[in-house]
Amino acid sequence: MIPPEFDYHAAGSVDEAIGLLTGNPGEAKVLAGGQSLIPLMKLRLASPKVLVDISRIADLSYIQEKGDWLVIGAATKVNDLNDSKLVGSSYPLLADAAAHIADPLVRNMGTVGGNVCHGDPGNDLPACMVALGAQYVVRGPKGNRTVPASDFYQDTFVTALDPSEILTEVQIPKAQPGTGGAYLKMERKVGDFAIAAVAVQLSVDAKGTVTRAGIALTNVGPTVLNAPKAAASLLKKKPSDADLLAAGKLAAEAAQPTSDLRGPADFKRGVVQTLTQRAATLAWSRAGGQR
Repeated sequence: MIPPEFDYHAAGSVDEAIGLLTGNPGEAKVLAGGQSLIPLMKLRLASPKVLVDISRIADLSYIQEKGDWLVIGAATKVNDLNDSKLVGSSYPLLADAAAHIADPLVRNMGTVGGNVCHGDPGNDLPACMVALGAQYVVRGPKGNRTVPASDFYQDTFVTALDPSEILTEVQIPKAQPGTGGAYLKMERKVGDFAIAAVAVQLSVDAKGTVTRAGIALTNVGPTVLNAPKAAASLLKKKPSDADLLAAGKLAAEAAQPTSDLRGPADFKRGVVQTLTQRAATLAWSRAGGQR
């Protein structure tokens, strides 16, 4: 299908983009990679009168460690995560997810910022950001503000981002010795949205005891779901099979799946339970835990 008529503006800076959004209140949308927005427009599920393209703003594309954070520019391509040696060596949770997002074409065009701020419960990176304890830097007419990823997602396609604001940077706590993560996803076919997926990030001490845990769920609710009870159940433990089973059950209880073409709700809860056990086991091993 052909999308409705719209005006197109290629912003040369973040301030210019914000000015265009402010000058067209409620009628403008930000375009980065377009891999989520354009299909919605073609289906007439979104009909913005103005598109503000930020893909040419060079200052929004980078991956680097800075101070206590891994910082990722909002216009960074998803495939740049795959190509990054830093991500591959120190942030396995991100590497896992990036490798399983859609297909090479989408990964080469889609952006990290677009993936995390679209608000689609089926997108893979939001759960990773919640599990990692990430925060988002957004800029609007009044300047910058920072929003924890765990507070950013409010409902399906609804986030804490105001219409006149742009997400400029994702900040993830810098990897330290004794940290590890994993993202496991069940899908009907390669490149599909997840039937269910689980992100787990763990920190362990020298004895392998879990000192910090984050668990989040993809595509089993109206938006990405945090599973704090499941995460808390692993703290101060060297996770045994029984501990992992308990964490999986708590994650399944946090899930809010609905029955659809990808399977009945009870099946999806079972998938969440199993993936949580497996992802937590892998994350603990990557963090340096040993049985």
